[in-house]
Amino acid sequence: MAPVRIHRTGILPPAHMKVGRPPRTTTARAVVDAAAWAGSDDRARTVLAAACQQRRVTPSELREVLDVLTRIPRRTLIRTTLADIEGGAEALSEIDFVALCRHHLLPLPDLQQRRIDSDGRTRYLDAYWRRSRLHVEVDGAHHMDVRQWSADMLRQNAVWIRGDRILRFPAWLIRTHPDLVAAQLRAALTTAAPR
Repeated sequence: MAPVRIHRTGILPPAHMKVGRPPRTTTARAVVDAAAWAGSDDRARTVLAAACQQRRVTPSELREVLDVLTRIPRRTLIRTTLADIEGGAEALSEIDFVALCRHHLLPLPDLQQRRIDSDGRTRYLDAYWRRSRLHVEVDGAHHMDVRQWSADMLRQNAVWIRGDRILRFPAWLIRTHPDLVAAQLRAALTTAAPR
């Protein structure tokens, strides 16, 4: 069994408590505490993204908790991550991608753009620059599965047929070689600039 690490807090307003036995905090408070006490910044952002992606909490519920905890560790990181989630980022890889765009002074894309495919199904594209008609897909490890990979290729082909372009980057490349990703993205945005 993994060791248990005990954390104590000096601020626990009644609004952050949930009735029951054993005594416990609300989900929003637990998520903010978990992010503050995480072993790394990436782990903290993962906790926040996963909780929102799984619809356990909303960014506004987390922000309400954060507003009370003015001296919590990683407060700025948590606030920035919540802004990215509210902007449409649903996974750590997408949050990393938005941070990369900011760092390299690239225009910020619209995130999780809804599209209807040729079969009438709703699809979501990770990042989209409408003016440049450029999409970016950030692929996590599950995209390596043969069935997922072929579905991704077919979906990419459908987008290309409509006249838009797609750049694909594995999530690990965004973290390990951000300059390379930014250079390709800048080149694609430059060549796609409307005349």
